[in-house]
Order: sequence, then structure tokens, then C-alpha cells
Amino acid sequence: MGEQRVTKVSGKRQRQQFVQQLLKDVSSLEYMLDNDWFDNDITRIGAEQEMVIVDKKTFKPSLRAMDVIEVMKDYPWLETELAKFNLEINLEPHELKANCFSKLAEETSYKLNTIQKYASELGIQIILTGILPTLRKDHLHLDNLTPKKRYRALMEAINEQLIGSDYELKLVGIDELRLRHDSPLLEAVNTSFQVHLQVSQHDFVKMYNISQALCGPIMAAAANSPIVFGRRLWHESRIAMFQQALDTRGAQNHLRERSPRVSFGNRWLDSSILEIYREDIARFRVLLSADVEEDSLKLIKRNEVPKLRALQVHNSTIYRWNRPCYGISPNGKPHLRIENRVFSSGPTVTDEIANAAFWLGAMCGMKNEIDDIRDHMSFDDARDNFIKAARFGIDTELNWFGEKKIRAVDLCLKELLPVARKGLQSHGVNQDDIDKYLGVVQERLENHQTGARWMLRSYTHLKAKTSGDEARVVLTSVLAEKQISDKPVHKWELPELGDLADYSPDNLQVSEVMITDVYTVQKDEIPELVARMMDWNNLFYAPVEDTKGRLVGIVDSSVLLRHFVDKKHMGNKRMTTVGDLMIKDPITIDPDTTVKEALTVIRKHNMGCLPVVKDEELIGILTESVFVQLSNTLLERLDQQNR
Repeated sequence: MGEQRVTKVSGKRQRQQFVQQLLKDVSSLEYMLDNDWFDNDITRIGAEQEMVIVDKKTFKPSLRAMDVIEVMKDYPWLETELAKFNLEINLEPHELKANCFSKLAEETSYKLNTIQKYASELGIQIILTGILPTLRKDHLHLDNLTPKKRYRALMEAINEQLIGSDYELKLVGIDELRLRHDSPLLEAVNTSFQVHLQVSQHDFVKMYNISQALCGPIMAAAANSPIVFGRRLWHESRIAMFQQALDTRGAQNHLRERSPRVSFGNRWLDSSILEIYREDIARFRVLLSADVEEDSLKLIKRNEVPKLRALQVHNSTIYRWNRPCYGISPNGKPHLRIENRVFSSGPTVTDEIANAAFWLGAMCGMKNEIDDIRDHMSFDDARDNFIKAARFGIDTELNWFGEKKIRAVDLCLKELLPVARKGLQSHGVNQDDIDKYLGVVQERLENHQTGARWMLRSYTHLKAKTSGDEARVVLTSVLAEKQISDKPVHKWELPELGDLADYSPDNLQVSEVMITDVYTVQKDEIPELVARMMDWNNLFYAPVEDTKGRLVGIVDSSVLLRHFVDKKHMGNKRMTTVGDLMIKDPITIDPDTTVKEALTVIRKHNMGCLPVVKDEELIGILTESVFVQLSNTLLERLDQQNR
């Protein structure tokens, strides 16, 4: 969950001192590896569960994480996360054997149910999902950062590294997302289920490379974050969102390569975990510092195991999708882990444990069957698989051994699931656990329904019947209901509007319902073009903007009609432009205004449309059709309640 007792590096002296400690930690780790200090005779698994909290009535993000923490202060396993709408729990490590997966599922469910019991008293609902469908861009302002020194220090440190003026998001799926943001809090859209595997120091290189090769197919079978800000994007949009949220590089007019802090990596490992730590220290400046009291080299000389705190603080600011981890076991020996960060949270606890079992089993099975993954596929193919699986999920075609092209479903069903079964059996995992959790993955693949597929189909189905906001609210409410039942996602039916009994749009903001696909014109256009455009698209109003996207006026159909009547009867031969006819300096509204307030403005000024403007830029429009749709929604809801 990250070291909390840290600060932003302030000044050269503090940076230099921390880097000295960091280099000592690397030397200490090298010594421990060379002298076989590590806990190598046991295989443990563990996990971290992130979640989003929402208002139980609106199913939109609740900013009350600190209130939940306060009422649950006697539960040390509950922790904060980056944003006020996130929480996280640490799960106990288990030896990979017997009924370890049932134990992990039982513990996860117990802790989530305990949180929900306290959260319900605050009007809060837990949601397990990679990216919350009802999350909006305006939830990601720094005002919503969790009030902890570590988070503030991290945000400020990343901002100082930003080369351009903004963070940029660009994703294309069914829809397209292109926007700028002013802070790295965008990272908080991502919610994951992080799985840890403790490995022997002697097997680390082999196992880490296997984990890289498995990233693509495993993620394809488990994708669960396709909707961002109402846009249908990648099946696992977290991958792109996380990298771009922390990408400080900016666009450039040269070909110099700069690595992002969030990455898959650049090459296979050759000889040691040290290659990763050394590369990350060489590539990335220190962002955070800590008061490191131990001198790791002095402890090594006394035959004592150091915590390597400086190394762990720096490692916590580099976000590899397979992250190397150092820790100390209960027996006092140091150990090494691989942390798999590709899994989204949800859709259910059963789905999460099934994903973990699949990855862990495939890791162990491939270790037993393959000497060196590098003899079977290139690193470039592994990285290509990772990106393709993030984009297309279960529909991906992957590169596999011997340069074979194979569908993700076929690879997982025919090759990786059998390998995973053998891998878990080799560790003495109970057959009931193996059959249950790998059976969930198998049925999910056979039914071709991951969480991402279900969500994309559901959102498209709902949007055809109602507004985007109501569709997202209904979708989130059904997510909450299905998670309580813990029925795995491949058995879920598509939701219907009636699945949410009470939907009220009266507290909506304009940004949630405005039309963003706007036809606009410029001042020098001829009226004939505007009239045709409005006729073709059944429009009554057209905003007029300049070349920079700034609103300068509005043209409505009644003004155009008068123009053409006057021209016919009066024979006006002077060339008229939109600039001559438009309403200059029209009344506008801010996107954060409520729909109720916007309706008041429209009534007061007897307007048919209301442009939505932020920082002088036209970003949307409210028309009568929007209010008609909202009214229809309310009438339909009232009709359902009266039946």
C-alpha cells in the first residue's frame, strides 16, 4: 500500500542524502543475493484489494473515505488510497497449498462485508470495478485528494516533473476520449486487485520473465474496465489511463526516447532482480524522500537483515505492471515477490480469486515445463500482446510460441488452463479449489463474457433507451447488486432500466447531460449553408465559434427564416454572413451548474438552447430535447412506481 512516512524531496542536499541511502540499499541487496540470505524454501501468495465507494442513492462517487476510516479505526487492515472515493485492504499472505484460494476468498469477503456494514450507516456502497462508470473528470481535482502527506507529496513531485502544461488522455475504442487535465490525480480512476507471488531468489529471473509473457493472455481473460467518463474505450482502459495519468514527458518534435514511470518494461531479465532496480534508479529521478534511520550496509556487516526502506520508497514511485518487491518474512529472512498489477478490481470476489488462481497456476506450471521463456518468444511479442489484450480483451489475437498467432480464448482454454491446473497440483492445492476457480475462468472463456464484455454490452443496451447518465447509474447499481450475490460475471444477464427503482436527475450537473457532439459554424459562413446543415440534422440552433473554439454567438432557425423571407420579398442582394444574423454575446452556463439551475435560466430568458462554456471554450449545449428526455425519464419512473 506504500510507505506513508515520506516527504517530497526539497533541495539538493536532501536528494543527495536519499540517493546515497538508495545506493547503499542496492549494494546491500546485491550482497544478500550473492550470499543466499533469502527465504527460498516456501511459496506464499497475497493480495491487495482496492475499491470505490459511492453514494447508496445516486451511485456516484462518495468523498467520505476518511469517515469510513474513522469509524473503522480499530481495523488496521483497512487503508486509504489516493482519492477520497477510494479505499484499500491488505489481505494476509497464505502458503500456496491446500485450500489457500478458499481462505483468500473467505478473508476478502469478510473484510468487504465488514466495511460495507459500517459504510451503510454513512449511506455508502462499496463497488468493485476497474474504473467506476459514474466517475466524472471533475471528481479528479486535487480537492478530492486524500488528506495524507504521502499523497500530497507524490502529486506535487510528479507535477514538478511535467514537461508540458497539462496531462493528456488519448484513447480510442468504440468511442474516443481526448482531453487535458491539470493533475496526476487522474491515476485515481484505476482500481485493482493486486496479486503477489513469493519466489525463490534463484528462480526470480525465470519467474519474472514468465510473468511478462503471461501478462497479455491473462489480462485478456480478465479485463474489466472499458468505460471512462461515459466513453466506451479499451477492454482494460486502466492500462492506458494509468500510464497517461502519470506521463510527464509531453509531446516533442524529436525522436529522443523517454520511458514513462508506468510501463511494461523494455527487455527480458538476464541475471538478477538488480537489473530492474538499477534501471529504475538510472532512468527516474527520486520523487519522494524519507528519514531513513538504518544504514543498510552497517546492518549487513552485523549479519542483520535491513528493511531497504530507501529502495522501497523509490520502487513505490515506479509503476511496472509486474513489479518486483522486497520484504521480510515472519522468520526474519528477506524474501522476493512479484506483484501482478494488471487485474482490475471485481467484478466479484469469486472472479478475482479465479483470476489470481489462473495467473498463479500458470506461473508455477510454466516454471515446471519451460526452461527459459526467452527460447520460445521475443520480448517484443510479449509487449505487443500486453497492449493488444488491454485494447481488445477477450477478442484479442495473440503472438505465441514459435511465432504462432492464436486467439486469446483458444490459448487460454487449450494451453494455459491445463498448465495452470498442473501448476497448482504441483503445490498441493486442493482439487476442489482448483476445479472451482479455474472452472470459473473456463466458463467465462467458453461464454465469451468477461467483465469488460458484459459492461460494454450493457451500457450500449441501456444507452439506446435512456440518457447516458441514467445508463451509467443503472449499470453501477446492477454492479453493486451482482457483487453482493457473488455470482461470477459470465452468468450475468444484461441490465434493464427497471433494475434501478429510483433514479432522480434533479441534482445532475449540466456536464452530465449536455450534448457534446455539437454542430457549429463560424461568422463568415453563408446562411444557406447553416440552413442546410440545420435541416439535415434536425437542429433549431447552431453555436457560432471562432477558430480557437471560443463561442461568439448563436444562430437560431427563426432568424434564418426571417432572413430568407426578407431576401425574397425585398430583393436584398448584399452578401449576408452568419456574423450579420447571429445573436452576439449569448447567455451561457458553466458545466458545474445543476440542471435545475440551468432550467431556471432557460425559463427566465425564454431560451431554446443554452451553450455550455468553460474558460471561454464551447464544450457543449443544452437544448429543449435534453429536458424532454429527462422529463420522460421521470414520468416513466413514476409510472413504474404506481403500478
